[in-house]
Amino acid sequence: MTANGSAHVNGIKPTTPNFQLASRLKEGRALAQDVWSIFNAANLPADCINLGQGYMNFPPPQWVKDAADEALNTTVGNHYSHPKGRIRLRQAIKKRYDKILGRDLDVETEIQVTSGANEGQYSVFTAFLDSGDEVIMFEPYFDQYLPSVVFNEGKPVYVPLHPPPADMLNTTSNDWTIDFEELRRACTPRTKMIIVNTPHNPVGKVFTREELEKIADIAKEFNLLVMSDEVYDCLVFDGKEHIPIATLPGMWERTVSVYSCGKAFAATGWRVGYLIGPEHIIAPTLAACTRIVFCSNSPLQEAAAAGLEQAEERHFFEKQNKEYEERRNVLVEGFDRLGLKYTLPQGSYFVLLDISSLHWPEDFPFPKSVQGRGRDFRACWFIAMELGVSSIPVSEFYCEEHTEIGERFARFSFCKDLDTLKQAVERLQGLKKFLL
Repeated sequence: MTANGSAHVNGIKPTTPNFQLASRLKEGRALAQDVWSIFNAANLPADCINLGQGYMNFPPPQWVKDAADEALNTTVGNHYSHPKGRIRLRQAIKKRYDKILGRDLDVETEIQVTSGANEGQYSVFTAFLDSGDEVIMFEPYFDQYLPSVVFNEGKPVYVPLHPPPADMLNTTSNDWTIDFEELRRACTPRTKMIIVNTPHNPVGKVFTREELEKIADIAKEFNLLVMSDEVYDCLVFDGKEHIPIATLPGMWERTVSVYSCGKAFAATGWRVGYLIGPEHIIAPTLAACTRIVFCSNSPLQEAAAAGLEQAEERHFFEKQNKEYEERRNVLVEGFDRLGLKYTLPQGSYFVLLDISSLHWPEDFPFPKSVQGRGRDFRACWFIAMELGVSSIPVSEFYCEEHTEIGERFARFSFCKDLDTLKQAVERLQGLKKFLL
């Protein structure tokens, strides 16, 4: 008998069938060891403080958790939801976003609940991309965009956000700029879609009205569908204004906006997101979504609905913003003590630290997983092993041609409690002896 319980026939060992893998797995980097598996808790010191991945180490608000318990204790709350999403959640989304978008949203045709924002985006790609259709992505990009586009036979086209000069001090995310002539040149007759992510992960950039108007002009000129990834819409700092591109003239008809209850309520594992857009975008997306997951989980949709229903009267998002701003300031004050340059984010919950002045011993034992990758991979590995604080190398969010742009930076998340951030800051002071 073999190890799996099957018998050899006539003493001949069975051969493994040689099935040809779909090329999309290679083109979408699905087979490559990704940054999340390299900088995984299993590979890092046991006491390493994880400022790499963007998940919270604190729970959702008690009143939102209570709503989840209540839903779990009903019968109907545990049944399939409608593929569009539970009506209570769609009504709660309407109540909040009617004001934000300046519309009277139709809960039957203009709102789609999804299994997290990522599945919602994937469903849009499935609904609209034909083989060879081009999708413009600003770099650095959320890494799930690439496989989601490629798996749906789209072709990613990369337009970098240009970072501030290396010698510029006190930079903010607004100093990362778009070359609009470069963006225009990226458009071809095959361009089908452009992804706009604001507030931006990992830069923290909140796109200005002027920037969005220029993007909108190009989208209208080339008849592009706009996917507006706004999952951090409730995390904007320093008095900045988040402007949904769908509110600009002529843009509602060509925009699908993507949101996340996980980001809004510190419940990333709930996987409840939603899309808002015109019926001619939402209807085919619903058809795709229904075949991908059929529907999203019911009890946590009910809890998310309760969160949105009560957020305004509890002034929840205003309070949460102040808490995140305090967390951000704890982290960057630690970088100030080190004398290191960083990009101060005006949205989301990430800080990009310039690690170009960091140097390590020539004989430092790096694993094969980070060798041959960008310099930032080795920098982040060194910081995690030497100081016990993990971060994410930013070159992972670039195409190979533009890797050198990202190599200057490591991404640190501040969606952690204050005690954890303060402990991480103290550990990071140990970098002083490795800076030139």
